[in-house]
Amino acid sequence: MRRDVFQAIADPTRREIINLLSTETLNLNAVSENFEISRPAISKHIKILTECGLITIKQEGRERFCKANLQSLNEVAHWVEQYSAFWNKKLVALDKHLKSKSQ
Repeated sequence: MRRDVFQAIADPTRREIINLLSTETLNLNAVSENFEISRPAISKHIKILTECGLITIKQEGRERFCKANLQSLNEVAHWVEQYSAFWNKKLVALDKHLKSKSQ
């Protein structure tokens, strides 16, 4: 099942995993050591992040290494950008309106 990138970043633990992996590639044990939740719970978060394309997993011998794929966040950035432009226009219009009322 291919999940939505917005679903992945909705959870604070998954956001922290992305943040952790954005600076280095780590094996699953190293990722789990950074959290106070169980290894199976971390594995579920990793699975969702993998399904969303936010991380890739590479098997090296018996170890599985996780690496961030931050290009997938472009979808989120584009979505936020649309609303940022919308609200900036509204705030500029409000500023003009308030300045015209004060004169």
